[in-house]
Amino acid sequence: MESTPVLLTVAVVLAAVVLAGAVAALVRLVRTRRELRRAGLPTGPRWVFWGAVLYLVLPADLLPDPVYLDDIGVLLLALRSMRGSAGAALSGAPSRRPGRQPADDYAP
Repeated sequence: MESTPVLLTVAVVLAAVVLAGAVAALVRLVRTRRELRRAGLPTGPRWVFWGAVLYLVLPADLLPDPVYLDDIGVLLLALRSMRGSAGAALSGAPSRRPGRQPADDYAP
């Protein structure tokens, strides 16, 4: 039974490492949003950012909270979405507003 404390210690260390990864992803998401807003670029839908933050904070998850892999995935998807909307704005791609077709951009 001496292996139980060792296994418990390993589990706690792994949970702490994964939690640190989740916090690092959250910090990166917040910094990216702040930098995009300062530059005057679109940050994407507001609900993507706040939904990802709430998913990390709230206890209802797909996986139990000591396993933060799903939280990290949601944060990274939000970061990708924010960078994608900023990249589209920088490349000069036409905005996709509801009810608007790409052909409308070329109408005389």
